[in-house]
Amino acid sequence: MNPPLDPVPVVLFDSVRFPPSPVNAILLRLLLAAFLIVESATAAEAGRRHAENELQARPAIRVTVGRQDADILGADNRALQAAVDYVGNLGGGVVEIGPGEYLMRDALHLRSRVTIRGAGARTVLRKEREHRSSLVADGDFGEAAITVRDPGGFAVGCGVYVASRSQRNFLGVCATILNSSSNHFTLSRPMNADILVEDGGFAATIHPVVSGQDLVDARVENLCVDGNRAQNPTVVDGCRVAGIFLYRGDHCVITNCVVRDYSGDGISFQQSNDVVVEGCVVERCAGFGLHPGSGSQRPTVRACRSVGNDGDGFFFCWRVRGGVAEDNWLENNGGYGMSIGHKDSDNFIRKNTILGNRRGGVYWRAETEPMAAHRVTFEDNAVRDNEGWGIFVDGATRGTILRNNRVEDTGVGRQKTAIRLGKGAGEVILDGNQIRAATPVLDEREKR
Repeated sequence: MNPPLDPVPVVLFDSVRFPPSPVNAILLRLLLAAFLIVESATAAEAGRRHAENELQARPAIRVTVGRQDADILGADNRALQAAVDYVGNLGGGVVEIGPGEYLMRDALHLRSRVTIRGAGARTVLRKEREHRSSLVADGDFGEAAITVRDPGGFAVGCGVYVASRSQRNFLGVCATILNSSSNHFTLSRPMNADILVEDGGFAATIHPVVSGQDLVDARVENLCVDGNRAQNPTVVDGCRVAGIFLYRGDHCVITNCVVRDYSGDGISFQQSNDVVVEGCVVERCAGFGLHPGSGSQRPTVRACRSVGNDGDGFFFCWRVRGGVAEDNWLENNGGYGMSIGHKDSDNFIRKNTILGNRRGGVYWRAETEPMAAHRVTFEDNAVRDNEGWGIFVDGATRGTILRNNRVEDTGVGRQKTAIRLGKGAGEVILDGNQIRAATPVLDEREKR
């Protein structure tokens, strides 16, 4: 019989509370020990490609976190992160987040082989309001620190985004504040470029609500991300930041999640292979709705809704190949319903509804032959009432197939042209499409 555990008092970290139970006593000790260990204490067999057996390869650790009746009690990102790190350090498992609203002052950072599972619409991760300041000293390339004019609202543990007028996209940096002295803050990541004062360098408490970097086999299920757009006025791109964001996150799954009112892209994954996004809703975000990008190979985006976003409903970024976009609903977005372009070849787009988008339905971007989107199959889609045209194949594309699509203006007079073929487009196979428009096909190619 094991000796009784020493009594552990309730430990308060603001809104994070570990009640004095045997489970939490053990958990607290493990978490405190983790802070003292330089390298992760990941289980020896977990995650090995050729572990001794399946049980060792997939630990079954399960931890609950919530505002009440949970292993870890708390109401902000620190409680959630404590659970995820604990499970991740034991090789993987499940973190269940109970109902309630959780205030996110930094991203919930995913870990390899950890599933994060909410209680559906009742689990809401809400971004904290944004604080922004100009820099008073340059953020030099490789420097993991910033000096801001107004330090109010910046605090240790907060997420922060640092960029300038010309150095954004992948040249900006998203990090966590680690230490502070007056208006000087150290960061968890260094600058990716010189962020100069004279170029409008700034820092703002902007970050993804859920984020994963350099990981595999993570899952996010059944939760709602509230971007709190009204209190986050700075609009950011999806290269470093989104409501749910992956960077080099391979074989990850995002399913049955809602992302709403985020001041950037809804769901973005960059340089992440074999990602599955399924059954998700992205609405009223300031950027793109769904954004597979930057060399993400073989993505599957299925049965999602991207509605009322300021940018494109679905944006294939650069070098997205071998992907499937299927059964999605892309409606009333401020950009194109769907955009595909730079080296985005060998993709299958089928059974989607693309409706009422303000710049057009589906756009093959104007790329030269080496950079165009070749061998794209677009079939069994409904493309209705978009602005100007339904389908525009631009750029020097080859091997495009448009098959069995319904491309129509239902009488509202917006989608005057059904299919438009740009001057540089190569062979386009038109097969079995049902067309209803003032101009069924506008072919701008030179007659051969």
